[in-house]
Amino acid sequence: MRTLPHLTLALIASVTASLAGPIQLKTLSHKFDKPLWLGSPAGENSKVWVVEKEGMIYSYDLATGQPKLFMDFTSVIDVQANEQGLLGMAFCPDYSSSRRFYLYYTDADHAVKIARFRADASLMTADAATKEELITIDQPYKNHNGGWLEFGPDGFLYAGIGDGGAANDPKDAGQDLKTHLGKILRLDVSVEKSYSIPGDNPFVNDDKALNEIWAYGLRNPWRCTFDAKSGDLYIADVGQNHWEEINYLPAGSAGGANFGWRLREGLIETPNKKAGGKKPAGAIDPIHVYAHGSAAGEGLSITGGCVYRGKIKSLDGHYFFADYVTPHVWSFKVEAGKAAQLKDWSNILKAENGGLRSIASFGQDGQGELYIVTLAGWIHQITEQN
Repeated sequence: MRTLPHLTLALIASVTASLAGPIQLKTLSHKFDKPLWLGSPAGENSKVWVVEKEGMIYSYDLATGQPKLFMDFTSVIDVQANEQGLLGMAFCPDYSSSRRFYLYYTDADHAVKIARFRADASLMTADAATKEELITIDQPYKNHNGGWLEFGPDGFLYAGIGDGGAANDPKDAGQDLKTHLGKILRLDVSVEKSYSIPGDNPFVNDDKALNEIWAYGLRNPWRCTFDAKSGDLYIADVGQNHWEEINYLPAGSAGGANFGWRLREGLIETPNKKAGGKKPAGAIDPIHVYAHGSAAGEGLSITGGCVYRGKIKSLDGHYFFADYVTPHVWSFKVEAGKAAQLKDWSNILKAENGGLRSIASFGQDGQGELYIVTLAGWIHQITEQN
């Protein structure tokens, strides 16, 4: 088992596993094809939407268990590498009236694109021909594409962008404010065409930085989330060789946060000094890290999750996350700015069809209930035990 740095030991020692385990998994009846995202528009309590990696989007009726095609985007999606495809989706907060939604995907040139679409009057189907591309980000390599889109409590659209790929951030994108790579972007998409820059974005008056940037120093943010109740932001960032991390910004935080990559991986200087160094002035350490390995509490590739806000009172306010490679699911609750009540659910949450491997995403329905999305095709809802 790996030896953890002193600071990490102190962090883990400060949390407890006080939660009981009165929960189980309920598997949705339909098996999807490489699903990567689940969510629903504001005010929708009976259905969830599921995005498949190859470009299909379905609505799923939670009562009947029946999927319905929402949009076919396969003619645009070109998956040439494992981390490419249709990666994320976000419904406009006023979707019921504007009919607008947004997709995050990679194209045939392995560039990252964010585009706006409009559903038909029924809100239940959409035509790919309504596409309006908002932003294109060239990727020097075919991995670390990011994929997170979400509207924040301020009404702006946030996007999590990877560092461009390869290993050790060879373009030094994470710390370079003249590229969108390795960043969280913040866009005002309330305008009729394209987007505008929010006036309080941190670099809006800095000619040495791109105005869209909200935060930086990230390697491959794979699933971030705003807590639906508090507005706190959780950013899961996939590590290089040693550490997986979760970064945290409380609601109302000013933009401009630096999470350290490539100068930092987890709580340490980047290994071997191949690409790294001392902690940048003002950089923010993660709220939680775990080491690479297969032992309890370890893993190899983080999948960020959501803060539970459903009907199970003992879970309220707990942030769930997982590891893509190893079958681990954990949760913690932020108390006084620190990760507390750390719980490993791996021996409690058992799937009906072969386990919880390849956890690619988490999602929530309109009631705040939590779903685990696996690339194998199955989606599991966390429910109370019968």
